[in-house]
Amino acid sequence: MLTKFETKSNRVKGLSFHSKRPWILASLHSGVIQLWDYRMGTLIDRFEEHDGPVRGVHFHKSQPLFVSGGDDYKIKVWNYKLHRCLFTLLGHLDYIRTVQFHHEYPWVVSASDDQTIRIWNWQSRTCISVLTGHNHYVMCASFHPKEDLVVSASLDQTIRVWDIGALRKKTVSPADDILRLTQMNSDLFGGVDAVVKYVLEGHDRGVNWASFHPSLPLIVSGADDRQVKLWRMNDTKAWEVDTLRGHMNNVSCVMFHAKQDIIVSNSEDKSIRIWDVTKRTVVHTCRRENDRFWILVAHPETNLLAAGHDNGMIVFKLERERPAFSVSGDIMFYTKERFLRCYEFSTQKDTQVIAIRRPGSTTLNQGPRTLSYSPTENTVLICSEADGGSYELYIVPKDSIGRVDTAQEAKKGSGGSAVFMARNRFAVLDKCNNQVLVKNLKNEVVKKSSIPVAADAIFYAGTGNLLCRAEDKVVIFDLQQRLVIGELQTPFVKYIVWSNDMENVALLSKKSIVIASKKLVHQCTLQESIRVKSGAWDDNGVFIYTTLNHMKYCLPNGDCGIIKTLDVPIYITKVLGNKIFCLDRDGKNRIITVDSTEYIFKLSLMRKKYDHVMSMIRNSQLCGQAMIAYLQHKGFPEVALHFVKDERTRFNLALESGNIQIAVASAKEIDEKEHWYRLGVEALRQGNAGIVEYAYQRTKNFERLSFLYLITGNTEKLTKMLKIAEVKNDVMGQFHNALYLGDVRERVKILENVGHLPLAYVTASTHGLHDVAERIAAELGDSVPRLPEGKDGPSLLMPPSPLLSGGDWPLLRVMKGIFEGGLDNIGKAGHEEEDEMEDADWGEALDIITDVDGDDLEAILNHGEDDEEDEERGWDLEDLELPPEADSTPRATSAGVSSRSLFVAPSPGTPVSQIWTQKSSLAAEHAAAGNFDTAMRLLSRQLCIKNFAPLRQMFLDLHSGSHTYLRALSSSPVILLALERGINESSSSSRAPPAPILNFSQLEEKLKAGYAATKSGKFVEAVRLFTYILHAIPLIVVDSRRGVDEVKELVVIAKEYVLALKMEIKRKDMKEDPIRQQELAAYFTNCNLQTPHMRLALQNAMNICFRGKNLATAAHFARRLLETNPTNESQAKSARQVLQASERNMTDVVQLKYDFRNPFVVCGANYVPIYRGQKDVVCPYCGSRFLPSEEGNLCSVCDIAIVGGDASGLLCSPSQVR
Repeated sequence: MLTKFETKSNRVKGLSFHSKRPWILASLHSGVIQLWDYRMGTLIDRFEEHDGPVRGVHFHKSQPLFVSGGDDYKIKVWNYKLHRCLFTLLGHLDYIRTVQFHHEYPWVVSASDDQTIRIWNWQSRTCISVLTGHNHYVMCASFHPKEDLVVSASLDQTIRVWDIGALRKKTVSPADDILRLTQMNSDLFGGVDAVVKYVLEGHDRGVNWASFHPSLPLIVSGADDRQVKLWRMNDTKAWEVDTLRGHMNNVSCVMFHAKQDIIVSNSEDKSIRIWDVTKRTVVHTCRRENDRFWILVAHPETNLLAAGHDNGMIVFKLERERPAFSVSGDIMFYTKERFLRCYEFSTQKDTQVIAIRRPGSTTLNQGPRTLSYSPTENTVLICSEADGGSYELYIVPKDSIGRVDTAQEAKKGSGGSAVFMARNRFAVLDKCNNQVLVKNLKNEVVKKSSIPVAADAIFYAGTGNLLCRAEDKVVIFDLQQRLVIGELQTPFVKYIVWSNDMENVALLSKKSIVIASKKLVHQCTLQESIRVKSGAWDDNGVFIYTTLNHMKYCLPNGDCGIIKTLDVPIYITKVLGNKIFCLDRDGKNRIITVDSTEYIFKLSLMRKKYDHVMSMIRNSQLCGQAMIAYLQHKGFPEVALHFVKDERTRFNLALESGNIQIAVASAKEIDEKEHWYRLGVEALRQGNAGIVEYAYQRTKNFERLSFLYLITGNTEKLTKMLKIAEVKNDVMGQFHNALYLGDVRERVKILENVGHLPLAYVTASTHGLHDVAERIAAELGDSVPRLPEGKDGPSLLMPPSPLLSGGDWPLLRVMKGIFEGGLDNIGKAGHEEEDEMEDADWGEALDIITDVDGDDLEAILNHGEDDEEDEERGWDLEDLELPPEADSTPRATSAGVSSRSLFVAPSPGTPVSQIWTQKSSLAAEHAAAGNFDTAMRLLSRQLCIKNFAPLRQMFLDLHSGSHTYLRALSSSPVILLALERGINESSSSSRAPPAPILNFSQLEEKLKAGYAATKSGKFVEAVRLFTYILHAIPLIVVDSRRGVDEVKELVVIAKEYVLALKMEIKRKDMKEDPIRQQELAAYFTNCNLQTPHMRLALQNAMNICFRGKNLATAAHFARRLLETNPTNESQAKSARQVLQASERNMTDVVQLKYDFRNPFVVCGANYVPIYRGQKDVVCPYCGSRFLPSEEGNLCSVCDIAIVGGDASGLLCSPSQVR
């Protein structure tokens, strides 16, 4: 028995597999229903509306529904997509033991301790038949998988088979009114729609379980007499076939296996037993120490089983499903059922070769486990776990293909691990003596050799070499020299895959892959979150592997990615180009064609085959954020630039790669102040003053322009800036420009004009303008300031004279790099941009100043232009004196210059922020590290968030809150320190994740404040608080799975309140439309609110509808209000009065778009009902529902995610990605 998944919880009483998804429902004795993903090992959801134990649960085959029945006498039908109960079926008078959907009709069958079985129509929500006849508790009831039969088991020691053919006929062709009348009496007298066909008696105690065989006319039952009984039936009678004894306590559950001739039963004796149907013997027993078993369920499609016990449940398989195979050149030998088969990859020809020994059924897992093939001798070794581990040696005659009448007598031996190591020699592991026996094809031992590790398996590692697997390492052992060639510490290795040239090996563990060289030198390790199933190398040295649900690739440097998603697990046998050959679990050969462009492109980059890279860029359709991020990460932003059409991304990549021309073109398209500012910073770094000036002009940044003209020595344009500041009446701008120009008279004039006469006097006196100083002194009279008297004369604030005026600085050289401009003609970086740059007039483009009076500005800009027009025409870029491009062709260096004479700076260590983000999938940690772009990409992928404006401040707070600054020496810069959550004591080098500033308790406080604001009627404030919660949750980190559940629950709560309160705010704004007011008030009551708030909403809706003369609707709200048992007597009194007044005339004056009988959700954008069955789209983050027309729009509830987008789900805890 192979355990695949295990949970710890309260006692599990009911289980159900989903038919398509890897989900299982578990209903607990505590009243909780859990929804698990058994493949990923995660709890998806919890449903908690039953009071008391839930004993039965079942998934619908095709609809997003499941049904549950519990000790509260209620049957509940749930929609797992909506995360809520749709309706409750009432009728049973005692505990409900089991519930089950019919595979075809809209029926649910339920068994109860009230001694009845009921069949319900879940669409009409009515009981359509009551099956009476048992005189004790009915422990289980289930439909036949194909026929119109129901089997039930009871503590009255009988099993009953019921014929429901009449019920089916009535469903197919509905009866007339007379038959409908008889149906109404069926609850009292028992309907004639179902009749007892057989009563099976034979158990000595109460029967706990009975179930049909999926295809044969057999029934199996288990009872408190500790026996499992097998029954057969025909058209007229049913009889006992045999009794299976072996359980030591009450048999809880028993069933047939869908694909094998076995019966599976479990019991309160803490065991699961597997029985052979034909031999009627126990094949296998699995025991637990302390847990009694209660329930057993089989997957409808696969070979999985699940059992519930006192402390949780286990999901398991009885036998391995991986076919044993061996690939040699163009052929593959593999086992299927009891045959050895041969498959040719080139012709895709599949033939049976020989019959092999069929495993006996005395125990499980006796089928072939591994297969080894010697192509020269045409022999096959098949290893299995039969007899404690054994092998069989078959010689395949070349003329025997297709002749499979008789099984060949194989040469056998003990040893669970055997493999060919040479042309006519094979090695067998003797675990007891820790040695390898080398045998010839006659099965004779020719050599014995001790091995240096306690190996439990051996694998082929080249001629004469064996790869030996120990628990925590693998070694390559040379049998001739008896030497260890290589050793590597690894997790427990399950499979070995050698590359075609035997230079590399992939070591496959349960959830990891280690790539190593032929001497076991470690190259890289891949960690997966789910099981690794198989792998194969392609001709380029890329390892292609599969997990349970993905096909992936791994490059030699450890880079990996997803090739495609898989519906079912497959086992890769060979990779030829873009064709993946594989076997499925049924032993069928499949060929999957994949797009290998992505990993071939990355491989070419890694191996520096740049001509191939350029060819792929020109001819392939590579695109996507992942590829752009990969190229950025690997240091190829100039390559990434040619995959991008989005101007903002192009702008960022152009700045990163130093391509200033493309950055200018993108900045023109975007035309935002921030981008012009960043362009100016990069152009200044490169020394391109013309583009710096143009960027400052576009943003009207006059202060920076003036300073630029100062440091470039352009006094002429500084004079123009002075005049522009005068026209704009910018006093400080005038003064600064006069200061930069050294124009003292202008400074004095400016100070006089603004009334600072003392300052004007001091400035004139200290700069020797005595005539101006005397005039100002006359105006000041007695208030003339005294100048300080010192030995040394005052130092005048005068700018230095420029040595060079105008022109660019020596430009910073930006290398074109490996591609030598070969990509410049691709995409948008073509000649158009160069032409634009040539025509652009960088120098004189000051006419963008729009708020200056036109005549004045023209006078300023044209002043002196006539004299200069013949000399030069501004700062055109083609006139810039650029240094020649660096020649990238290698040249012979002089003998005297050695590369060792160059100083190479030491490489810096890895920043903490990079360590934080290397293996983290949590957006909060990326934001804390300052990687806002990757944080946004994560949120976009996980929750389809596209509007990040509301999250901007939180991003900044996370980043600043996870760092602090230490002051060092006065002349040195401050030291940036990362604040971490804690220190890992096991390793001094490992770093902890960032300290969060957002935590769940803060959001709980916001939630309480939102509740209070809602209760006091401050709806706008409440919407702000609940919206803050929705915006903060994507950036929160919790430690445990329980915390994840609480966060998800908080999302639902906040979403419901935002939707409800926005509707109420809108209702208050629509005083001129009373009908719409009534509808919005009614929809308000449909939201899932806290009871006090729901009472207020119901009272509000009741009052509005009563005033609008819609008495029937008002009465409905009054009844709902009274059902909540209001503690406020005035509420209850008001509701009773409305109900009393409405009952006299139960009519509505106006027909509202509100049908309380038909469950619905409210569209988050248009506030209209979406009834069950209508198409809708969902916000992938908050779960709000919308009409299909809203798909692709921003969610109006959370205001950050895109409606109908694809998302992987909320990640807010490291426990979700382990």
